[in-house]
Amino acid sequence: MLELLWLVPAFPFAGFLILVLAGRGLSGPAVGAIGAGSVGLSAVAAVAVAAAFLGSPPPGNAFSQDLWTWMQVEGFIPHISLYLDALSMVMVLVVTIVGFLIHLYSVGFMEGEEGYRRFFAYMNLFVGSMLLLVLAGDLLFLYLGWEGVGLCSYLLIGFWYRDPANGYAARKAFIVTRVGDAAMAIGLFILFVNLGTLQIQELMNRASSLWAVGSPLAVAAAALLLGGALGKSAQLPLQTWLPDAMAGPTPVSALIHAATMVTAGVYLIARTHALFELAPVVQSAVAIIGASTLLLSGFSALVQHDIKRVLAYSTISQIGYMFLALGVGAWSAALFHFMTHAFFKALLFLGAGAVIFSLNHEHDMFRMGGLRGKLPSTFLTFLIGAASLSALPLVTAGFYSKDLILWHAMTSEKGGLWLWTAGLAGALLTSLYTFRMVFIVFFGKARTEVSKRPGMRMRIPLVVLAVLSVAGGFVEVPRNLGNLTLFSDFMRTALPDARGIHDTAKEVVLQITASGVSVFGILLAWFLYLRHPRYVERIATAGPAQSLRHLWFSGWGFDWMYDTFIVRPFVWTAFTNRRDFIDLIYEGAAWYSRTLHGVLSRTQTGRVRWYAAGIAAGAIISIGIAVFL
Repeated sequence: MLELLWLVPAFPFAGFLILVLAGRGLSGPAVGAIGAGSVGLSAVAAVAVAAAFLGSPPPGNAFSQDLWTWMQVEGFIPHISLYLDALSMVMVLVVTIVGFLIHLYSVGFMEGEEGYRRFFAYMNLFVGSMLLLVLAGDLLFLYLGWEGVGLCSYLLIGFWYRDPANGYAARKAFIVTRVGDAAMAIGLFILFVNLGTLQIQELMNRASSLWAVGSPLAVAAAALLLGGALGKSAQLPLQTWLPDAMAGPTPVSALIHAATMVTAGVYLIARTHALFELAPVVQSAVAIIGASTLLLSGFSALVQHDIKRVLAYSTISQIGYMFLALGVGAWSAALFHFMTHAFFKALLFLGAGAVIFSLNHEHDMFRMGGLRGKLPSTFLTFLIGAASLSALPLVTAGFYSKDLILWHAMTSEKGGLWLWTAGLAGALLTSLYTFRMVFIVFFGKARTEVSKRPGMRMRIPLVVLAVLSVAGGFVEVPRNLGNLTLFSDFMRTALPDARGIHDTAKEVVLQITASGVSVFGILLAWFLYLRHPRYVERIATAGPAQSLRHLWFSGWGFDWMYDTFIVRPFVWTAFTNRRDFIDLIYEGAAWYSRTLHGVLSRTQTGRVRWYAAGIAAGAIISIGIAVFL
């Protein structure tokens, strides 16, 4: 059964090819069946392969499938090979299962939209590229999938291309992530030149044996790979593209935020963990960047009006938690939160899409309200997703994964009080902005009438994801609450354990503190946005608060900074130098040729005696040179 691994990425690519090559001959239902069905078959294949892997683990708890040799050039021999271990299996199962649910939802959400076939073709290519990325056994093959998801994000964010703002958002995502991609490409060059291979497992083995901890080459390579991860995962300072990416259809947002694209950076760091362990300064930078990002994006989420932008900043913040875990060496905790986050964030985006769909594509939360009675199933599932995002204690998946990160942030060898405090503050912000969204959208006075209701194809994914947002956390339970370690035991076959000292009493104190903070954030949101909203209005109208709110709303001014110090100077330079000085060399040569031609052409008078005189003069000069020189 493991030999069928290649089918997992093959099905989405086959769906893409059928949708592209079939032209306009396919009906709408056929397009939906092919688009969603291909990813559904991929999910079935992934589950079958996973069952075979778990039922009879291969030697070394890893399976490699070498399909063919890509090229052979002077010792450079990259392979088209797939590599399956605990890490890639978790990624594949999440990408295919959550991806299928999003595709199924899209069949109803996008029905009747212009470009229906094009939409599913792009979505299939997106899922296929992400599967290549996480299954690649070679870094160059991984880079192919890496660039594939970048291309698909551009195509899908700008799907409604007739609006220039959507085209701008797509270009922004493409360009900003290219900054990180360029850094990553340079890192791959360094790794190959110094270690002689890009095959991931062999590369990690050679790095560990040839480079000492703190080696300049290890630090440089890890830092450059981190640059790629920051771009794809929208972490400081390359996070500005993700909020604008909400220009795409809501299912696209769910796919980017839950199962593909932004999680690629988390996977890259986890997959090359041996390299980051050789570069402690870079690994510490990962933790600091994650902690800073989760706080800054949490404040920005707190003041947004657009429901999708709230969730976008929330994703940046939650990826920050994953980076925090990676930075302190809690590899399994980062992947555990990746899994639970995929469930509840996909649920929240699809729930937000159901609200937007029902209100005739209204995005402003302050034009919603009172929807819990009119959209009861959407409200209930959205509430479950919000509770999981807020880490509601004991009953949600988000509680168990976030609690594990906070525990390691405090107790691991590379953690500490400041990192834990940042994570705790982020938990408070998360509860506050999440339930601010819930109370504004579903409670209070209705401001926009419901024009239509989501159908069964949209409701089924919501219910399944709601179940996963609760049950998904019970594969890893703390020692004092049952000591169930199924997830970490499985991940231990591919990733090392976090190093630290366990203290049961300390664990209980930290859990109670984190739980109290999450519940307090929910109660504070109820008090401010449902019980006494006038307090928020008073605070918002105060002078200093207005300036702070504007700063948070604009994403802490990063767009302004980049526009002022990079974009405008570049545009000015390009305009000023629109006649490129390099062109002056070629224009000068052309001017010289034209001038010389003009001079010589004047000698062609048509008068024979002048030609004869010229010949005689030339002969005399030639003889004179020969005689006297």
